[in-house]
Amino acid sequence: MGDYDDVTAFLGQKGPYFYRTFFLLNTIFISTGFFGLFIVFVGATPPHNCFIPDSGNLSQAWRNAIIPIVVVNGQQEESKCSRYRLDVVRNLSALGYIPGLDVNLTGVEQERCVDGWSYSKDIYQSTIVTEWDLVCDNEWKTPFASSTLFVGFLIGSLVSGQLSDRFGRKKVIFGSLAAQLVSVLIQAFSPSWEVFCILFMFVGASQISLYISAFVLGTEVLSKSMREVFTTLGAFLHYCIGYMTLPWIAYAMREWRTLLIILSSVPVVYIPLWWYVLSKNQSPRWLYSQGRVEEAEAILRDAARRNRVTAPEVIFKDTEDGSKPLTEVPAYVVSTVLLRNCPRRPLLSAFLLIGGGMLFLIQLIPENLQGVAIAVEMVGKFGFTMSFTVVYIYTAEIYPTVVRSAGVGMCSSAARIGTIAAPYVIYLGSINKYLPYIIMGSMTVASSALNLFLPETFRKELPETVAQMQQCKGLCRQVPRNANILKKGGDTPAILNEVKF
Repeated sequence: MGDYDDVTAFLGQKGPYFYRTFFLLNTIFISTGFFGLFIVFVGATPPHNCFIPDSGNLSQAWRNAIIPIVVVNGQQEESKCSRYRLDVVRNLSALGYIPGLDVNLTGVEQERCVDGWSYSKDIYQSTIVTEWDLVCDNEWKTPFASSTLFVGFLIGSLVSGQLSDRFGRKKVIFGSLAAQLVSVLIQAFSPSWEVFCILFMFVGASQISLYISAFVLGTEVLSKSMREVFTTLGAFLHYCIGYMTLPWIAYAMREWRTLLIILSSVPVVYIPLWWYVLSKNQSPRWLYSQGRVEEAEAILRDAARRNRVTAPEVIFKDTEDGSKPLTEVPAYVVSTVLLRNCPRRPLLSAFLLIGGGMLFLIQLIPENLQGVAIAVEMVGKFGFTMSFTVVYIYTAEIYPTVVRSAGVGMCSSAARIGTIAAPYVIYLGSINKYLPYIIMGSMTVASSALNLFLPETFRKELPETVAQMQQCKGLCRQVPRNANILKKGGDTPAILNEVKF
């Protein structure tokens, strides 16, 4: 077979088949935006203080003064984790003493919040923090819960890639949707924090599995021009739509269990699409790589019928010319002129450097220059958003069709190490507010430099086999132009015996 894009050129660049696939897969990304960020609302910590039981012999003055004043980051505020001893305060109140006038409060003994906490309900009616008192000594449990989501990302990235390459993209997509529905629904009825965290891992695994499989399917099924839009504006824009819509849903549903029940219903919308829309939307690239040529041709002929074009009598032709030069495969870029014309490697490094540099710069801005701080923050956000866009495209371009989903999944798994640690890095801000910026900025700048050692894929065709991938400069030594990739009469790449990694 020649280059897949050349073989399927008869389908054209646009048509009903491509539009349908483009729309469906993009709507799936909206749901991933929901499930990746709902912990922001479910795990929010409302303002709180020690709970003060009702007592008839406690005056209003002492009730107002029973919470000590502490200094946090240079600001005075009421303590969230301690109070003056209730029995002492009751005795002083019964004797008619006035706090701050008759009694020096600094000399009154303090105690922990032995009766629990009272939480403000101005914004949230309930969260997992208010449900299980995840504050003070248990404050670490909130970032831990966030980390379990990313542990699920790690597991899902490892497993889904292998399953997708073994059983196909479509089955993994709908399996992930079903798992997402069940895990979020059960999570809404979690009886304890421990159960919530365990279920959150399943939510993370299903969410990243869905994202990777849908992204790879779109990469392999869509035409060159629509693939370009899908992998940039399509996937990431619809993901943004998901997480921008989530605050409105959370605003209407301020009780965390109700919010999860509502969100769990989202995957239900996609289940009927198995039969009505995706019944013949398996990846022909993947089918061909698995030797299922007849199925691949059947899907392409159906696509030709939907696009109102005529398919050739024989679509896939066997050939031993595995060393065809890699040219003219479109880049996975956004619609801007910069991304259309710049190689992946320096582009990704530049965006990472912008994001990391802004993390260092924002520490130097005085607190009274809020406008400047916001501008720097937006520039940094732009850098990270663009690097996130480029890295998925870049990764999908490096790996060949036979292991592309597994490759993207493995790389996504590696990224989860950072996301698992991220809540704790942010938590270091309670020790020193500059620490999170220094750590994340340093790691980002280091990543920018290391990225320069990767192979360049700009304007090169998507590799179909491992042998073709090995010709990319940077992965291994350059393969001679006249190298015979396949042994005559066999399917084993002869070049594998000559190449050393």
